Amino acid sequence: MSHHRPIRPEDRHQFDAIIDARSPAEFAEDHIPGAINCPVLGDEERAIVGTIYVQQSAFEARRVGGAMVAANLARHLREQFADKPQGWRPLVYCWRGGMRSGSMVQWLRLVGWDAQQLAGGYKAFRRHVMTTTESLVPQLQLRVLLGATGSAKTRVLQQLATLGAQVLDLEHCARHKGSLLGALPGVPQPSQKNFETQIATALEAMDLSRPIYVEGESARIGRLTVPVPLVQRLRDGACIEIEATPEERLSYLLRDYAYLGDDPDALAQRLGALAELHGRQTVQRWQAWALAGELPALFAELMHLHYDPHYGRSQARNFARWETRQRVNAQDLSPNGIVSVARAVLALG
Repeated sequence: MSHHRPIRPEDRHQFDAIIDARSPAEFAEDHIPGAINCPVLGDEERAIVGTIYVQQSAFEARRVGGAMVAANLARHLREQFADKPQGWRPLVYCWRGGMRSGSMVQWLRLVGWDAQQLAGGYKAFRRHVMTTTESLVPQLQLRVLLGATGSAKTRVLQQLATLGAQVLDLEHCARHKGSLLGALPGVPQPSQKNFETQIATALEAMDLSRPIYVEGESARIGRLTVPVPLVQRLRDGACIEIEATPEERLSYLLRDYAYLGDDPDALAQRLGALAELHGRQTVQRWQAWALAGELPALFAELMHLHYDPHYGRSQARNFARWETRQRVNAQDLSPNGIVSVARAVLALG
């Protein structure tokens, strides 16, 4: 059996399992990708122990907490770890690599497994996410996909991935389509920390000598903020514009956002946010269309009055290489058409 040695975040791939010993709430906010949550203290237990620590003493907190930890570890040994073979090698972490992961590692080693503790815990992993992003982003050879609303940029990106290109899909990481109406029904956005974890994890797997395709996002996707170094790199990337006719874009949007018709009230409420920009009267007309299920009329006007007027100006302002962009003509945004667009984008090199 190997002795204890400091395990760093970058060593995590050498283990059979990664175990997050923190409470479910801490795990839900963010965790190491692929980790399983085996709490040594539940959310309520952690609160109870914390209160005892503050109001009584560290000893009393350890005495009460120790019993809880022992009961939880017993449960994990009976349930989640029951089928693990003798040669199983788990990596365990908690918030800072302290008592919670330490006690679990001790028990797993007593059983005979070669368990190791992540030095510095989740906090060390969080630092790893930040430094990975800061060091890799300046090296990325980005190809930034641009195009007016409805030019199927996200679908083209997904198709590029299918064709074997390297893709960074920020909207997928953010669980949001990036536009005013981009919230996905019934899908909450992740925490800011988890969004950053997903990005860093994707970047770690990239071959930096090959191009990476990404959508030209704004600095915010829904309520999440794209990491600053990545925004700066996006702004400076080589631009590829997908050009489609307004008719083709409208029919694509009606397919892509069809689900907005399922909840007319929510749609009308979200359109209310545009009143300051477009005036009460216009927005009331849009809301009436939303409530009546008149999506074709609504989307046509949103394109014409809200999205398109500022498109060229904002691209020129946000993307340093907009003037020297390459263009791909997208005559057809059906699934087959999108395959052709993706092939044309790849052919640009």
